[in-house]
Amino acid sequence: MTLLNPLPCGQDSGPPMALPHLAHINRYWDKVHETYAAKILPGQYYVTLRGEAVVTVLGSCVSACVRDSKLGVGGMNHFMLPASRDEVELAKGMEPSVANRYGNFAMEALINDILKCGGRRENLEIKIVGGGRILENMTNIGRLNIDFVRAYIKTEGLKLIGEDVGDIYPRKVLYLPAEGRVRVKKLRTLHNNTVVEREQQYSKALAQEPVGGDIELF
Repeated sequence: MTLLNPLPCGQDSGPPMALPHLAHINRYWDKVHETYAAKILPGQYYVTLRGEAVVTVLGSCVSACVRDSKLGVGGMNHFMLPASRDEVELAKGMEPSVANRYGNFAMEALINDILKCGGRRENLEIKIVGGGRILENMTNIGRLNIDFVRAYIKTEGLKLIGEDVGDIYPRKVLYLPAEGRVRVKKLRTLHNNTVVEREQQYSKALAQEPVGGDIELF
């Protein structure tokens, strides 16, 4: 794949071209940061070459923000569970949106796309966000996700340069790969139960299915 030079994107010009297999990701104009932003859901990830932001909302899920620090090419994933070796075998052959709910697949998909776009493994830097325990009556999935992603980064010899993980609050996350900035807002007061309901639905669905620097707070 040929590396595209990052270009400033304006609202009038429309969103920049996405990687073909990521064209389904919802994008919108972010007035605050004056750039297009890709909004990812659980089981999704997005890699941008042209200065876009990547946004998501996390409960017990975790997002890894990964970029090539020299090129500014990078992206973010959103996964719900780590995966054991047996679950990895079960998940093979699944649709990407299913397999990418699991940390192993979500990390590999994101990193592989960055490398295909010209990134180099030795230049990768990672920040991790999420893993809150927002449901007291559930297994502490957030802690499992945090432990998984830290171990994955260490095992793969990658650089973890920042994190905002744990606690009891959902988070809104905005990542600007071109700049390497992560903005995290803890949602201490929820006006609705969307995040909680989503996590409860995930828990039920997964029980029925086979397998899965500093951070700026604002």
